[in-house]
Amino acid sequence: MTSFRIVAFAAVVALGPHIVGAQSPAAVAPPVATVIPKLDTLHGDIRVDNYFWLRQKADSGVRAYLEAENAYAESQTAHTRPLRDQLYQEMLGRIKEADLSVPELDHGWWYYTRTEQGKSYPIFCRKRAPDSTEQVYFDQNQAAEGKPFHALGGMDVSPDSRLLLYLEDTTAFREYTLYVKDLEGGQIIDQIPGVWNGTAWASDSRTFFYMTADSAKRGNAVWRHVIGTPRDQDEKVFQEDDVLNNVGVYRSRSGKFIFIPADGFTSSEWRVIPAAEPTASPVVIAPRRAGVEYSIDHTDGSFLMYTNDGATNFKVVRAPESPLSPATWTDWLPHRDSVFVESVDAFKHFVVVSERSGGLRRLRVTNLQSKATRYVSFPDQAYGVFPGSNPEYDSEQFRFTYSSMATPSSVYDYDLRTGKRQLRKRQEIPSGFEPSRYEVRRLMAPARDGVRVPVSILLRRGTRLDGQSPLLLYAYGSYGATMEPTFNSNVLSLVDRGVVYAIAHVRGGQEMGRRWYDDGKMMNKLNTFYDFIDVAEELIRQKYTSPDRLVANGGSAGGLLMGAVTNMRPDLFRAVVADVPFVDVINTMMDASLPLTAQEWQQWGDPHDETQYRYMLEYSPYDNITAKEYPWLLVTTSFNDSQVMYWEPAKYVAKLRATKTDDHPLLFKINMAGGHGGSSGRYDRLKEVAFRYAFMLDAVGMAGEGTP
Repeated sequence: MTSFRIVAFAAVVALGPHIVGAQSPAAVAPPVATVIPKLDTLHGDIRVDNYFWLRQKADSGVRAYLEAENAYAESQTAHTRPLRDQLYQEMLGRIKEADLSVPELDHGWWYYTRTEQGKSYPIFCRKRAPDSTEQVYFDQNQAAEGKPFHALGGMDVSPDSRLLLYLEDTTAFREYTLYVKDLEGGQIIDQIPGVWNGTAWASDSRTFFYMTADSAKRGNAVWRHVIGTPRDQDEKVFQEDDVLNNVGVYRSRSGKFIFIPADGFTSSEWRVIPAAEPTASPVVIAPRRAGVEYSIDHTDGSFLMYTNDGATNFKVVRAPESPLSPATWTDWLPHRDSVFVESVDAFKHFVVVSERSGGLRRLRVTNLQSKATRYVSFPDQAYGVFPGSNPEYDSEQFRFTYSSMATPSSVYDYDLRTGKRQLRKRQEIPSGFEPSRYEVRRLMAPARDGVRVPVSILLRRGTRLDGQSPLLLYAYGSYGATMEPTFNSNVLSLVDRGVVYAIAHVRGGQEMGRRWYDDGKMMNKLNTFYDFIDVAEELIRQKYTSPDRLVANGGSAGGLLMGAVTNMRPDLFRAVVADVPFVDVINTMMDASLPLTAQEWQQWGDPHDETQYRYMLEYSPYDNITAKEYPWLLVTTSFNDSQVMYWEPAKYVAKLRATKTDDHPLLFKINMAGGHGGSSGRYDRLKEVAFRYAFMLDAVGMAGEGTP
């Protein structure tokens, strides 16, 4: 305790002069973070962390340093303010501010959201019939009034349609309070603070299940609550003590079961409770086995299991509700080497399987009565398709959203029986959008080990491939998350100015199947970074751009990618924008008290293991900063980010500024009220995008250009 107070005091005293100077409008010198060494020994290595003190969130010196960084970033980008304003107006002009979502039928009500001009948040509405009177059941603008941040962690209407569960976070740190709202009278009739994402109603519409998390924000326990009873009477239904596993809870589409998954990155164990018997003990569907992942859906009289058991690219097996034993499971959709099964949506008479082949998603529709199967096809060479929530179990309509990089988001209803599709809504671009002005391309870039990496490209039609075009290369590459090549109206502000936009579908995602993910995590993680570098070099070789015109961007785990490739090949990029970046890999993964750390030992590795430590040390951005020239850098974070703590990018910037040998801009932008995704309101988010884009354009010498 004594040493902590000394460190905190020293930080306040030493930072003072730098902060005063940096906040002066005429100042050009960046803030300089005080060096207070913290020494540790790990596997024989003496590790020195000069900026560990920046973790002291409550310390006034830390806040002062961050505010000084903000002031410096603003002073260094003052000349881009007109461009930022212009970009903001352009992006705002592509948004239909007063808009409606397509209504969705659920238990006899049509649910939809609408937005109003000048209001930051959606308004949640419903009608008994499409032409009946609207009922506003939750106005997020009213709930957010006077709050710098407002986010919903979930909404769940009771089976009798009379009550609403919603989870509210006003801290940006994912600290939720659960409210029960009477939708007929409008009053709050119950509330539970300190909950986690995940709710499920029992059939009686008076009992519900909710979640709590441990101190590291790992969802670990499911509770049962009866409305109107004290919280201390709630019964804990299930608790998962293994820190490698996260718990969830939700109600099956059929309405018959409450599902309680306990999933890790390499194994699963699901439990079910009959929704009509909420006090029943949960029953395990299949006991956990090392290396076996699965998830469950329910259709009439049986369970469907999506699993990798003996199936690298996953398969679907089926078993009756009773008796449920290993012997009753039979293959329903066998494993195929070239097709990756991503998810299963089960209905009373149909099953829709989301599959991936050749890097693109397709929908496989099966009639459970006739056994007939058909595929939903799509026209573009690069696109994204996303199943909707489709809450009606007995429905013969399947809703999905489709777009490509040059096709605005389009909502379709697909007739599961006839195969006909109906366009229900296409995203409107009020300021105008002409698809013929753009061209979408897809290429396969050769990686250094012979693998070919998909790249999706959007460019202005007629762009000359002479190496002179600026190019923004984006990637993520972690957790098996797939970056679909979908429509992004914001990026048009760059493309219209002649910037080529490309998405590198690097290993670590699942674009090319499960092996694509496995080959980009743990002891294969370097592939993610090598793929990104190899894609960049291929785009340069094909004269889409050149190193002095190339900008890289990624966020969160994609920010790790940015930090790693910037250390590995700083000469390859003109500028790098790293958003909420996970850059202090070793220190974070050593600290199991932090959110996400323990669960992700199966994602990145555990530095307590020397072999894994040595491998992680090869790419950890904070640990690999050296005295050399770096590109232009913009690093962003949020003070209340609970997924990548603000101090990771803060330490990274401080060390980089003290070490690098060039005079290129290094800016650090901190949202002092935001969370992992930045601001919660749509207008503030657009302003954050405008700031990033202005920095990118400035880096390639285009800050002074007007409207394209």
